[in-house]
Amino acid sequence: MRKIGRYAVQDLVWGYVMVAPVVLGLALFYVWPVIQTVYYTFTDWGSFGNYTWTGLDNYRALFRDVQFYKALRNTVLYVLLTVPPGIAVAILFAVLLNRKIRGQTLYRVIYFLPVITMPAAVAMVWRWLYNADYGLINYLLSLIGIKGPGWLTDPDIALYSVVLVIIWSSLGNNIILFLSGLQGIGAQYYEAAEIDGAGTATQFFRITLPLLTPTIFFVSVMSLISAFQLFDVIYMMVGEIGIEATQTVVYLFYKYAFLMSEKGYAATVATVLFAIILTVTVVQMRMQRKWVHYE
Repeated sequence: MRKIGRYAVQDLVWGYVMVAPVVLGLALFYVWPVIQTVYYTFTDWGSFGNYTWTGLDNYRALFRDVQFYKALRNTVLYVLLTVPPGIAVAILFAVLLNRKIRGQTLYRVIYFLPVITMPAAVAMVWRWLYNADYGLINYLLSLIGIKGPGWLTDPDIALYSVVLVIIWSSLGNNIILFLSGLQGIGAQYYEAAEIDGAGTATQFFRITLPLLTPTIFFVSVMSLISAFQLFDVIYMMVGEIGIEATQTVVYLFYKYAFLMSEKGYAATVATVLFAIILTVTVVQMRMQRKWVHYE
């Protein structure tokens, strides 16, 4: 058996000492709250902090809760309607902004501004734009003789109105990530393709997209996790009145935990959502081997 020298042991000890604060912080502020949340799913936790053990009652009630399935349906719709289109549009703009054009830096700043803007401010601005009575969008439509709908009050279109805002607000961050991925692709690939007579479209689908797949994979994972946790923008835009047609699983957690004081049931909602996100992420990690190409 190989002996460890005295200096090697000292280095090992100091290594553990250096990482100890981070490990303790993660255990205290992340791991322990997760364990507590899972434990509370098996209890009836009321308004005054007292709780009683109820076993699987919360899970049985959750899987019979019609509101949960409506919220889950809306959440899945948000994921499907925001993540793939958002990634596609971000790639398109990233490719355009990666070219040498006048005002390139200004365009990048403009597209990134929504990312550094408070979600509440974004929601308030779009709530005004969508207003059925005095909003800018309906005013412009009235100029050409079209009566605009209730973008946030009509249950049939409220969800899709919110989807547009979510795609718009996440565009800047995705563009920056794709720009970094594009700039990591060597120019020699395009030079060789031009010599072989490959056109712009061929270069994009044969070179750019395959070599951009690591970035696409990262963005898709982060976007899916974010989409499953949507709450603030939707709540600020729609409010309590129209939340029924647009509510998500996270809003359901908020309602049971802070409005109805059913914290044990709310913990169950959060735990099930965590399990769904974890499952989707694991599936993505397994599938990346089939479509992600590294240089």
